[in-house]
Amino acid sequence: MMKDVKEIRANAKEWLDEVITVQGWVRNHRKQKEFGFIDFNDGTCFESLQIVYEKDISHFDDVQKISVGSAIEVTGVLVKSFNEKQAFELKAKEVTLLGACPEDYPIQPKRHTREFLREQAYLRPRTNLFGAIFRVRSVAAMAIHEYFQSHNYVYVHTPLITTADCEGSDQMFKITTLDMNHLPMKDGQVDMSKDLFGKQAFVTGTGQLHGEAFAMAYKKIYTFGPTFRTENSNTKTHANEFWMIEPEIAFCDLNQLMDIEEEMLKYIIQYVLEKCEAEINFFDTFVEKGLKDKLTKVLSSKFVRITHRNVIDILKKANIKWEFEPDYESDIAKEHEKYITEYFNGPVFITNWPKDIKAWYMKLNDDQKTVAAVDLEVPGAGELMGGSQREENYDQLIKRMKEMHIDRNTVDWFCNLRRYGGCYHSGFGMGFERMIMYLTGIENIRDVLPFPRTPKNCEY
Repeated sequence: MMKDVKEIRANAKEWLDEVITVQGWVRNHRKQKEFGFIDFNDGTCFESLQIVYEKDISHFDDVQKISVGSAIEVTGVLVKSFNEKQAFELKAKEVTLLGACPEDYPIQPKRHTREFLREQAYLRPRTNLFGAIFRVRSVAAMAIHEYFQSHNYVYVHTPLITTADCEGSDQMFKITTLDMNHLPMKDGQVDMSKDLFGKQAFVTGTGQLHGEAFAMAYKKIYTFGPTFRTENSNTKTHANEFWMIEPEIAFCDLNQLMDIEEEMLKYIIQYVLEKCEAEINFFDTFVEKGLKDKLTKVLSSKFVRITHRNVIDILKKANIKWEFEPDYESDIAKEHEKYITEYFNGPVFITNWPKDIKAWYMKLNDDQKTVAAVDLEVPGAGELMGGSQREENYDQLIKRMKEMHIDRNTVDWFCNLRRYGGCYHSGFGMGFERMIMYLTGIENIRDVLPFPRTPKNCEY
């Protein structure tokens, strides 16, 4: 019977002494004169399956020639193992080579640096580290869908091509079908009316604006898909293509939004801890010591809620020489994020940010100086989510757009949502890769994206 390794591990006691067939790849091959061991993995779970073959197998010499990386099919008997590290192994009766691999295969059974493996991005999922990372990514994505679906949210596929300037066009990729060598001109500028859409279009930096439109019909929606930014940043936490989760909720204020953020984060962590126990243990041992305790602690934490002004008060009173001096009118730096989560010994919601450093669609507070925005800071990762109560007052929104020089023509439909049965509403965004970094202890965003897109890097 053809089986996956994951199935075998779950049913090993019942299937002992049964004849089983598996298909997968050779991770390691230890050859002896009279027998051999194959470290076999089919990708269905983190753990491998040990294949044992002996001299009496009819094609022993051919099996001994199978190299690391090769695809094979093995039929054998599942038996108890004499090795204390594993409870069972597959004693091979027949080993068939399905896809040979040359001796210069880059992923040999030894430690490779993450920098080297980034250069082998199409092969790195075959390693223990990246196999674990991308399985956690898959499971975490499922957790997100299950959380929102179980809470009556509608999953909305917002467009990747847009004319809506949400984050500022200087941060958005422009797209065109025009011949760049023969651009049509009008009054000294490129005539975008000749382009496919008849106007300037962008690759989206967020699904929020379109998500708000659907929230006004379904009450609770979420988007989950790729987003794109043009910022020329080479930090460990930025990429030009990444995935975002963006819920939008009607009849929801800022305090209710924080309740949802906290509940969702705890749900994802609990889900991953249950579904990826082997992977989390691996990360805890080889990537970030204490990772499991850190994640488990979050589940029982009550997240602190504090205003931006009070955070700055705490930072200014700290007996620390800051690289970036805390300021009441400015954003906080990474060093500040780290300090404030250590100060409260857990996750922290920072609310009511200065209006001049936040987006134009955020609700202006009564003080006329701050907006009802919130960032969630978590230990070890810094900012994980950012959200706000949206400005539901039409006149106030138009005023803010003028102050921040937003072209109303590109988002006039969005403004009209306030005129046609609008209500108070809120939403947040969570960078999926930031979440995976937090769950795995991996420090560089390039290592949690299957094929990272960063400045000067668009391989594969």
